[in-house]
Amino acid sequence: MSVKVRFAPSPTGFLHVGNARVALWNWLFARHGGGRFLLRLDDTDAQRSRPEFAAAILEDLGWLGLDWDESFHQSERTARYAEAAEALKAAGRLYPCYETPEELDWKRKLRLKRGLPPIYDRFALEMTEAQRARKEAEGIRPHWRFRLSERRMAWRDLVRGPQEIGLAGETSDPVLIRADGTPLYTFTSAVDDLDSAITHIIRGEDHVTNTAAQLDLYEALGGVAGALRFGHLPLLQMAGGGKVSKREHGGGGGVGGGGGGGVEIGRLTLRRLRQDGIEPLALASLLARLGTSGDIAPAQSMAELVEEFDLARASRAAPQFDPQKLLELNAKTLHHLSFAQVAPRLAALGLAAADARFWETVRGNLDLLPEVRDWWDIARGDFVPAPVEGEAEYLRAAAAALPPEPWDDASWRAWTEALKAATGRKGKALFMPLRLALTGQEHGPEMAPLLALMGRARAHSRLLAAAC
Repeated sequence: MSVKVRFAPSPTGFLHVGNARVALWNWLFARHGGGRFLLRLDDTDAQRSRPEFAAAILEDLGWLGLDWDESFHQSERTARYAEAAEALKAAGRLYPCYETPEELDWKRKLRLKRGLPPIYDRFALEMTEAQRARKEAEGIRPHWRFRLSERRMAWRDLVRGPQEIGLAGETSDPVLIRADGTPLYTFTSAVDDLDSAITHIIRGEDHVTNTAAQLDLYEALGGVAGALRFGHLPLLQMAGGGKVSKREHGGGGGVGGGGGGGVEIGRLTLRRLRQDGIEPLALASLLARLGTSGDIAPAQSMAELVEEFDLARASRAAPQFDPQKLLELNAKTLHHLSFAQVAPRLAALGLAAADARFWETVRGNLDLLPEVRDWWDIARGDFVPAPVEGEAEYLRAAAAALPPEPWDDASWRAWTEALKAATGRKGKALFMPLRLALTGQEHGPEMAPLLALMGRARAHSRLLAAAC
């Protein structure tokens, strides 16, 4: 069977890491099986859907490394949904209901008091034509519910194993069309899955309870329920608890920022991670392997993730998303990037003059690519160090002992050996004051290549400045 999956975000906000994981797993499943990946924008909610979010979804998925074979907007298919609705009405499977939200809430509470499940009582099916006509005359427009079958729906979930959910009497007949005539997700999704010949639906486990009704609706529309396979993934959790949210807030606080209070869940959008300098392959490596039996390590390419993907390795436990682990993967990913791979991005950061020698010197000390600007200022810029307390005499002697140019990687050793012989210093006492004076940092790249990049004039000036 040819595999075809879909990722169907609503353009009502930016994609967060939970969305991205579902999109990535669908894409990996399709590519591993030689299948097709459909991107569908579920934008029938005209009040909340916005074109800027739709554009951002396409951009963010592309940044993550995902492509798609087909794409469409649900808002383009209103005529098809109307046609499907009429067919369901004619078959007696779609019926009008006139209760207000307040009436439905009262009914739910009453059933709970009686120890009954809080499902819809199908009162609308008992209404006569005259009763419906009176409601219409009063200006009450109905919402439309799908009449569920009198059976239990069973399926073998690709992640959760055997599942079974009762329909009529155990589950409310789902509303498919609002009173204003707009179709709801359950309806449009089933129509599109059928028309698009989707074979597998991989999504979050929060949709498990919807699956039985969706399968029943799928069959009522003319599909064969057994032709659809489902895999419901445990929801991504923040390390320490809390479901990943879709909301995006203003201000800082992404992986690389924010005030010491931890990362806010709602800030973990792909857009925020991009702004923080996260590498897409690092994020893909984490999301592809999180919640599986595989080791979480940086992949060398998306092709590697495709080759190893196996949905059967998915755990039933909720995976823990740890921003610190993402930073560790990000650093390892950066450390393996060649200068050719990163040169255009360095230019975009205003470092067009950076060369391979500079990149190879500093890349091993980067967690996020934007940090490279700090090291450029240290290596080739006008960085001015703070005074190194208690080391003025030593630093002035070090400035006087700087060897003449030209410099290479051996210049650092020659210089420090001369200082060791002249001062009797060794170890940390010999090297740390020099590092602080030249870089302002206690840790960083190897000093031999960094000093050669810096040049004698910068080194001399900084040593004297730090000796003040």
